[in-house]
Amino acid sequence: MLRIAVPNKGSLSEPAAEMLREAGYRQRRDSRELVLPDPDNGVEFFFLRPRDIAVYVGTGTVDVGITGRDLLLDSGSPASEHLELGFARSTFRFAATAGQITDVQHIAGHRVATSYPVLVQAYLRGLGIEPSEVVRLDGAVETAIRLGVADVIADVVETGTTLRAAGLEVFGEPLLRSEAVLVRRADVEAPAGIDVLTRRIQGVLTAREYVLMDYDVPLSLVDRAVAITPGLESPTVSPLHNGEWAAVRVMVRRAQTNQVMDALYDVGARAILVTSIHACRI
Repeated sequence: MLRIAVPNKGSLSEPAAEMLREAGYRQRRDSRELVLPDPDNGVEFFFLRPRDIAVYVGTGTVDVGITGRDLLLDSGSPASEHLELGFARSTFRFAATAGQITDVQHIAGHRVATSYPVLVQAYLRGLGIEPSEVVRLDGAVETAIRLGVADVIADVVETGTTLRAAGLEVFGEPLLRSEAVLVRRADVEAPAGIDVLTRRIQGVLTAREYVLMDYDVPLSLVDRAVAITPGLESPTVSPLHNGEWAAVRVMVRRAQTNQVMDALYDVGARAILVTSIHACRI
């Protein structure tokens, strides 16, 4: 049975549970449940702290897990990325009091506060920069400078609103662009069942990114319409009963749906319908 670690709380928890639910797996109804068997699908879920998941995967206690790329790299675990999951995207940036430090090289000799000391130390070491100290904090990193704990902070930034409210501004290039990832140990044989899990999650990602589009178009305009909607491989084109029109079915990127419908209508397509995809295998 494949053992899967899932975040038990925080910003990763609900999106991870929803993705697994869409992939056809059971999910807990009570947040106090720590272990959930799903024998019908040959898996068992363990609900763990997001920061600990990479460690458990790295030691082989569980086979795979969902966590953030930032948490994976900061763990120092031998676990590695298996699949990007497309949610919880963020950047990891340095910040300081506005106008005080504006270049990463100026961090040398200063104190840096962060919840990700391993990640920050590795990044600065790679640039040959030696801070005077890397201070580990478990939260509220943006207050560290005001309280005199540090001169610079390194933290996850989504919109920057919290940093600006604290009188801070980001500088330098992002240390990391993070998102939720499925992790496993790369130095051992792939666990049984991971291929099925991977295909199911990839099916969810594709279903979220694409819609199914159907439309009718005159036979003389099929080539022009198909040029607008080439699909993943090739559209399905079927003749209609009157012999002068064809019906086309194709997958289209969800974000481009309305632009594609407008272009098809201008070409001469009619009866353009869009349907959500709930599950798929590509």
